[in-house]
This record gives sequence, structure tokens and C-alpha cells, in this order.
Amino acid sequence: MYSDLYIAQHAKLRPIAEIAEQLGLGSDDMDIYGSPYIAKIRLDVLERLRDRPNAKYIDVSAITPTPLGEGKSTTLIGLGEAMQHLGKRSVISLRQPSQGPTFGIKGGAAGGGYSQVVPMETFNLNLTGDIHAVRAIRLVMKGGAVVRQEAR
Repeated sequence: MYSDLYIAQHAKLRPIAEIAEQLGLGSDDMDIYGSPYIAKIRLDVLERLRDRPNAKYIDVSAITPTPLGEGKSTTLIGLGEAMQHLGKRSVISLRQPSQGPTFGIKGGAAGGGYSQVVPMETFNLNLTGDIHAVRAIRLVMKGGAVVRQEAR
């Protein structure tokens, strides 16, 4: 059985423009974020598509993870894949993960196995161009050093 990291690093990625096209979105409807695989949809798309019928909405807001760490992200990604498999047009939306994965104190926040967001490293560290988590850990480490020094 392959590790999550192995699966993520060997996945064949499709450009986000190709995926957006399947949803009726063009290049003017999104902002690419430094990679052909990452984009944000512009808010004015809502106005342009307001005459489309509303879609169904599933909210995965809370779950007790399995011992293997399968929780909300893995469940949401799996639901999106299942809908596609059933011939439904589906989109999933994840928020940028917390900084817990960066500190090694919780799951990877990118799903797992064959139900994960890739590229995992980009998602966990630098989704929208700011590497806030790295700056935050630097401050945590600096604070810990100061506390230890004062205790002496």
C-alpha cells in the first residue's frame, strides 16, 4: 500500500483551467495563483451565473476522525469523487488548512490516500501565496527560546 505522500507526488494533475471549463468557467473567471493547478474564482462570477438553477449543497462541518486520521477533508473529497463517479457535476470547496499540520500536531488537512488535495505541500504551506505558517512557527520557536532562557 502506498503512503499518502507517494500517492500525492505521483498523481497526474490536470490544469485548473481544464477543470473550470467543465463547469462553464473561462480564464477571465479566475485568478491563477503561481501554478496552473491553483486558482481562486472571482466573485463577479456569481452575478454572471445567477440565472443558473441552484445546485445541491452538502456541508461537512464536523466529524470524529478515524484512527488513521480520515476526517472532514477526506470525507469531503471522497463525496466529490463519488458524485463524479455517479455522473454528477460536482465541486468541492476547502478552506485553507489550519497551521496544525505545519507544527506536526494534527492531520495533514489535505485528505488521504486516493482522496486528497494535491499538490499537498502547496495546499498545506502556501495555498494563496503567503507563507504565514512558516512565519508563525518561527515566532513560536522564538517565544519558546525566550521562555527557556528566562527560566534559567
